[in-house]
Amino acid sequence: MKVHLLWHIAHHNEAGEDGATLHLDGDTPFLDEQDGDDAKLLGVYSTQALAEERIRRARPLPGFAEEPDCFQIVGYTLDRDEWTEGFVRLPAAE
Repeated sequence: MKVHLLWHIAHHNEAGEDGATLHLDGDTPFLDEQDGDDAKLLGVYSTQALAEERIRRARPLPGFAEEPDCFQIVGYTLDRDEWTEGFVRLPAAE
């Protein structure tokens, strides 16, 4: 079974030209949490259509209205591993 996670990215980054806020990387919302962007999970839906309907309801709300193109729907298959390898920690930059 596939589910659809709906995310919204509130941007505060300075990744664009001359330190401007970058909202999209092509058609996909840009995300850099280390530079201040905030990703919010709005919900998990059984169909793409239900996730799209939630976008229509969220767009006029405060905050979302200021960044109406920064929604992203990501499909996932239930009961399937997504991260299959370990990881390493990098020391914090000083």
